[in-house]
Amino acid sequence: MLNEAVSMFLDIKNEGFFPSLLCCNTLLNELLNGNKMELFWKVYEGMLESKISLDVYTYTNVINAYCKIGNIKDAKRLLHDMGEKGCNPNLVTYNVVIKGLCGTGTVDEALKLKKSMEGKGLVPDIYTYSTLIDGFCKKKKSREAKQILDEMYEVGLNPDHFAYTVLIDGFMKEGEVDEAFRIKDEMVERGKSLNLMTYNSIINGLCKIGQIDKAVTIKADMIDMDIFPDVQTYNYLIEGYGRKNNMDKASELLVEMTDINLVPSAYTYGVLINAFCNAGDLCQAILILEKMIAAGVRRNVIIYTPIIKGYVEDGKFEEAKHIVQDMWQDGILPDIFCYNSIISGLCKVGRIDEAKACLVEIEKRRLRPNSYTFGPFISWYREAGNMQVAEQYFWEMIDRGIAPNYVTFACIIDGYCKYGNISQAFSVLNRMLEIGRLPNAQLYGILINALSKNGKLSDAMDVLSELYNKGLVPDVFTYTSLISGFCKQSNLEKAFLLLDEMSQKGVKPNIVTYNSLIGGLCKSGDLSRAREVFDGISGKGLAPNGVTYTTIIDGYCKAGDLDEAFRLSDEMPLRGVQPDAFVYNALLHGCCKAGEIEKALSLFHEMVEKGIASTLTLNTLIDGFCKLGRLSEALELVKGMSDMHILPDHVTYTILIDYCCKNGMMKVAEELFQTMQGRKLIPNIVTYTSLIQGYHRIGEKLKVFSLFEEMVARGIQPDEVVYSSMVDALYREGNLHKAFSLWNELLDKGLLKGHVSETLVGSWCEKGEISALLASLNEIGEQGFVPSLAMCSTLAHGLNQAGYSEILPMVMETMVKFSWISNSMTSNDLIRHCQIDEHTESISNTPKQSAL
Repeated sequence: MLNEAVSMFLDIKNEGFFPSLLCCNTLLNELLNGNKMELFWKVYEGMLESKISLDVYTYTNVINAYCKIGNIKDAKRLLHDMGEKGCNPNLVTYNVVIKGLCGTGTVDEALKLKKSMEGKGLVPDIYTYSTLIDGFCKKKKSREAKQILDEMYEVGLNPDHFAYTVLIDGFMKEGEVDEAFRIKDEMVERGKSLNLMTYNSIINGLCKIGQIDKAVTIKADMIDMDIFPDVQTYNYLIEGYGRKNNMDKASELLVEMTDINLVPSAYTYGVLINAFCNAGDLCQAILILEKMIAAGVRRNVIIYTPIIKGYVEDGKFEEAKHIVQDMWQDGILPDIFCYNSIISGLCKVGRIDEAKACLVEIEKRRLRPNSYTFGPFISWYREAGNMQVAEQYFWEMIDRGIAPNYVTFACIIDGYCKYGNISQAFSVLNRMLEIGRLPNAQLYGILINALSKNGKLSDAMDVLSELYNKGLVPDVFTYTSLISGFCKQSNLEKAFLLLDEMSQKGVKPNIVTYNSLIGGLCKSGDLSRAREVFDGISGKGLAPNGVTYTTIIDGYCKAGDLDEAFRLSDEMPLRGVQPDAFVYNALLHGCCKAGEIEKALSLFHEMVEKGIASTLTLNTLIDGFCKLGRLSEALELVKGMSDMHILPDHVTYTILIDYCCKNGMMKVAEELFQTMQGRKLIPNIVTYTSLIQGYHRIGEKLKVFSLFEEMVARGIQPDEVVYSSMVDALYREGNLHKAFSLWNELLDKGLLKGHVSETLVGSWCEKGEISALLASLNEIGEQGFVPSLAMCSTLAHGLNQAGYSEILPMVMETMVKFSWISNSMTSNDLIRHCQIDEHTESISNTPKQSAL
C-alpha cells in the first residue's frame, strides 16, 4: 500500500496539486516506520520541490531518517537549520537526535545536547534520560549512567523498568556484580518490582562472568515471585553451563524446557551444539542437530559452523566436507567461514591439494574469499620455505581487492626475514606502502617486529631510522618488539635506551614492554633490577598481569629463592590476578630443582583440583622424582594419571626410559617403550639414544643393532652418542672391518667429535689390553681397509689422551706398514693434526651454537 501511496503523491505533485502538510507528514512517518527509506527520500524531495512549508513534525521525521541511516552529521545540521528557519525543535526532536548520538557512541555530545535543550526551556522526559542511560552503559560508562539515573529522581522523574534494567546490565558487563545488585535492591526499595527483562539481564550477566550457581539461584527467586523463565532465560543458563563445559547440566535444562512447554529456539540449539563442539563431543552435537531437525526448527549457517570446525579439529575432513554438501542440498547456504575452516585445517596437516580444491569450489559457488581464505596457503608455503608461492597467493589476494589483515602481512614479511631474504621483505613492504592498504606506521612496525623476532636487530634499527625519516612515530608495539629482541640477546643496555626513547617520543610503554624487560633481566641473572622494574610498574599507571608475575616468579625459582616466589604467588589474588598454569608450573619446577619434591607433589595435586595440570606439569614432576632416585614413585604417578585425565606423552615415557636405562632396569625400560608405542606415541632421538646406551652398557649388542636399524627406518637421524655405541658394539663383537669403516666414515663427515673418539679408544684399551687393539689394526689392514688421515690422527690423539703414549710407535709402525700414513710423519705430527681439526670444528660450530 505504501508504494501506491507514494506513486499517488508523486502523480499529484507532478500535476501541480499539493497534498496537505498533515498528509505529507503522515506518509513520511509511515515510510520511516516501515523502513522504506528510498521512498521516504523521494517524498521528502517532492515536498521540497513543491515548496511545501515544513513544520516541526516534518523536520523531526527527516532528522529521525538521518539518524536511522547513521548520518548523524546531517541530523545535527538540520536541527541547527530548524531554528534559523523559525521552526523551533520540540522535545521529541531533541530526543531523536540524542538517541542518534547515543547510537553512534558519542554519548558525551548527547549529554551536552540535553543540557542545551534545558537551556532553551525544554524539560527532558523519562525517554530522554533512559536513552542517555542506555547509551552510557553501552559505552561501559555505567557509573556516569548511574549519576543520570540519580538526576532523574532529583528532577521528580520516576525511572522505568527499562532504565533500571539497562543500568543493571551495564554494571554486569563491566564485571561490577555487587553494584548491579545494589541497583536491583534500590529498584525494589523505590517500588519497582523486578520483571522478566530485569531478571534475564541479571542471569545473563552472572552467566557471562562464570557465576552460574548464583544465576540458578536467581532463577529460583523469580519463580517464587511468580515470574516464570522464558526461552531467553534458559538460553543464558545453557550458555553459562556450556562455557563451564558442564554439558550434563546444559542438557538437563533442555529437557526442563520441554517439561514446562517452552519451545527451544534456533539460538537454544545453536548454543548447545557450539558448547558440545567446544567440549570435543561431536557425537552429542550431531544428536542435538537431529533433535532440532525433528522439532522442525529452522537451521542456519551459524548452527553448522561449529560442527564443521569440530570435524576439522579432529582431522575428519571428509565429514566436514560432507556437512557442507548437505547444507547446499538442504538450501542452507554455507558462507566463506565454513570453507575457511576446512582450508585452514587441510593446510595445517599439509593436505594442500585438497585445500586448493576447496578454493576452486569457492569460485564455482560464487563465494567471495577473504584474507582468512588465503592466509592458510601463505602460512603453509612459508613454513615449507617456498616463499615464492607464498608471495604469489599474497599478491593474488591483493589483486582481487582483498585487503590483507595484520596476520597475513606479518606472515609474509616474517617468512622472508626468517629465511634471510631481507631485500625481498623490503620489496613487499614498499609495494604495500604504494598500495596503501594498511597504515604506513603499522606496515613498518610489522617489518620491525619480524626482524626483531628473527634476531636481525641491526636491520630492524635501520627500518626504525627510515620510519623516523618519513616523519612517522613508532607505536608501542614497534618499540616493544625491539626491546624484546634486545632482551633476548641479553643487550639490556640497548633495551633500556629504547625505553627512554619511548618516553621522549611520547609513546607510553605498556605492560608487555615491562614484561620483556623483566624477562631479559631475569635471564641475565640481574634479579634485583628485575624486581626494581616489577615494583615500579604500578607507579606507571599499569598493573602487573599473569605474564608479569610468571616471569618474576620463574626468575626467583631459577635463582633458588622459593620463599619469595611463593610470596609473590600468594600476592597475585590480592592484586586481582589469579595464578594460572604457567605460575604453578614455574613454582613446581623450582621445587623440583631445589629437591623439595613433596612440596612439588602438593602443588601438582592442587593443580589437578583446579583443572590446570597438564602433561608438561606431569613431566616436570616425574623428572624431579627421577633425579632424586625415586623412580618407582615416578612410575606409580604415571599409572594414576588416566584417572586425572592427564595423558602421558612421548616426553613422559622418554624421561622414564632414560632413568631406567641409566639404572640398568632394561626390562622396565622395554615395557615402557612398548607401552609408549601402543599408545601411538612416536619415540624420538632421545628415546632411542637412552635405550641403545642402556643395552650397550649390559652388552646386549643384538638389541643395539636392532634399535639402530629401527630408528633409521623411522627416519630419525642418529646422533654421535648412538654412533659411538654402534662403533663400540661392532668392535667388541669382532666385526672390526665394519666398526672401523663406520668410525672412519663418521669422522670424515664430522659426525663424531674428538672427545667421543677418545672415549672409544680409551674403552678399547681398558685393563691394559693394548695387544688386542694392535691386532685389530693389523687385521683390518690385511683386509684392505684404508682409514683416512682423520681417523689415524684421532686414534693417535685418543691413545695419547688415554695415557698410552708409549705404544704410539707400534701403532705408527702398523699405519706406515699399510701405507695409511707416510713414513716421514711422527706421532707428534699426527696428534697435532687432530688438535687442528678439533680447533677448526670448534670455530665453525660457534655460530651454530649461538643460533641454537
